Amino acid sequence: MTRLTILQLNDLHGYAEPHNEIRYGADGTPVFETLGGLARIKTIFERARADNPGGVLALDNGDTFHGTHFAVSDEAKALAPLVAELGFDAMTLHWEFAFGPDRVQALASELPYPVLAANIYREESGELFLPAATIVERAGLRIGLIGLACPIVDKTMPPHFSEGLRFEIGTRELHAHVAQMRPHVDLLVVLSHVGFPQDVQFAKDVPGIDVIVSGHTHNRMEHAIEVEGCLIFQSGCHGSFVGRLDLDLRDGELIGWTHALIAVDESVHPDLALEAAVTAALVGEREAMAEAVGRTDVALHRYAMLSSPMDDLLLEAIAEVAGTQIAFSNGWRYGAPIPAGPITLGDLWNMVPTNPPVSLAEVTGAEIRQMIEENLERTFAADPYDQMGGYIKRMRGVGLAFKAENPEGQRIERLFLEGRPVEDSAVYAVGFITEQGVPARFGKNRRQLPIDTITALRKRLTRPFTHASVGSSIELV
Repeated sequence: MTRLTILQLNDLHGYAEPHNEIRYGADGTPVFETLGGLARIKTIFERARADNPGGVLALDNGDTFHGTHFAVSDEAKALAPLVAELGFDAMTLHWEFAFGPDRVQALASELPYPVLAANIYREESGELFLPAATIVERAGLRIGLIGLACPIVDKTMPPHFSEGLRFEIGTRELHAHVAQMRPHVDLLVVLSHVGFPQDVQFAKDVPGIDVIVSGHTHNRMEHAIEVEGCLIFQSGCHGSFVGRLDLDLRDGELIGWTHALIAVDESVHPDLALEAAVTAALVGEREAMAEAVGRTDVALHRYAMLSSPMDDLLLEAIAEVAGTQIAFSNGWRYGAPIPAGPITLGDLWNMVPTNPPVSLAEVTGAEIRQMIEENLERTFAADPYDQMGGYIKRMRGVGLAFKAENPEGQRIERLFLEGRPVEDSAVYAVGFITEQGVPARFGKNRRQLPIDTITALRKRLTRPFTHASVGSSIELV
């Protein structure tokens, strides 16, 4: 019998050190713990390699090199060699494109393992931007790896992220590469940053895949699932958990498997060499980001589909500096939770690592209705391939009741703006950040204000954020 161990890290988002995280007790009560850290993750990886010498495959699903001030301040130049110490065999991509395609290519050349993306093409030539696939040998097995980067980069994210590139969902590419590789490998593994719903659909639509190592949607999966004979697993976010899938094979046939979601908690002793390297890389960063900038009386997080207290704070800050009642932001998932108590400058950067300027626009009620309907479709589309990640758009000054199961364009049941029923012809002043908050085709007199988001948050935090500020009038009916 042959055993292959697959280790997964997905959606690290730049968290090199242990950080606050929420776990849930047996009764569902949320509890804050300190999880994560590259040095602890390396210990988990090395234990697996000791358990199964020569039989471990380590994979990184991307969203690795963006999400904290440490990651964005130098476009991951200091973070990349630290992550490389984990000894991955391959990775794929998403938020790395915030640095632009040229930096992505440079980053790929700096890493000692391939960066795979079968679904990104150069617009002019039609050539692949990065290698699509590779074959590695572990435990006497030939394993085909196919990478799928996040396909929404050129559809919902700022244009400079994808300049000169075209992103596809990946189904056609999977069919082609599975057909080409299947006769020459013992196992086919897809390394995906497309999202859990889409990965389930891939397993249904593309025969011949043995394992999909999933990412993007931050699913903290306690158990792997099997779909049409394909195993799928995903492991949370921020490096708080590591996924481990052990496959037992005899004569090339899978005869059994086990899965574990491993908490990167205080019971894991850090690798001392990597811990020292992380500490050295963060000299200066720790002190600057530890500055106390305010206080919250309620735990801040983004672990909810409809609204979240972290984004309630963000929207308050946007609305206040924009001088509006209505504010919009994207439904981001990243950003480690913050317990009640002091808020640091580093916490603010974790909320909005791109630190965009606050913007202002005049938008009609009809445009706001259309904008929300489009966002609901991207979130709840019946076809998983039409879902484009994230939670629903974050809103302030908006009262919304909707039915997720309704057809596209017909989900909104009730819509209120500034506390009154929406008037389609009325014009409303709205504050927002990024085109993910208010897409460029909506509104008139769009303009950036001379204040960035971090500064806006600091201004808001001159007084505490309290329970009275939390709450949303968004309702799923």
